[in-house]
Amino acid sequence: MDIVFIRDLRVDTVIGIYDWERKIRQTVIFDIEMGADIATAAATDAIKDTLDYKSVSKRLVSYAQESEFQLVETLAERCAEIILHEFNVPWVRLTLNKVGAVSAARDVGVIIERGQRD
Repeated sequence: MDIVFIRDLRVDTVIGIYDWERKIRQTVIFDIEMGADIATAAATDAIKDTLDYKSVSKRLVSYAQESEFQLVETLAERCAEIILHEFNVPWVRLTLNKVGAVSAARDVGVIIERGQRD
């Protein structure tokens, strides 16, 4: 299985459990690896034959900007579901960083893997 990836996808969203977090937008950062077979796309050189990372990025940005989850776990899970179901991806590894959530750390977050990896 080949991997199509997106790194450092930044989105401002409402995320957090504290009252003050519900009133502001915070930046979350996605790093995404998606299982794909790129052989056909490589042979045809046609965007219709590949996993379009721009389309995936636009969909996740739109979704995350509109969301208001309390937990990064929930946002990560919902975004993984979008990738798997809307883009027909068999496997995804998604890292979601919440920058500045812990003052002594650069960032914190979750890494999830969903689907079947060959």
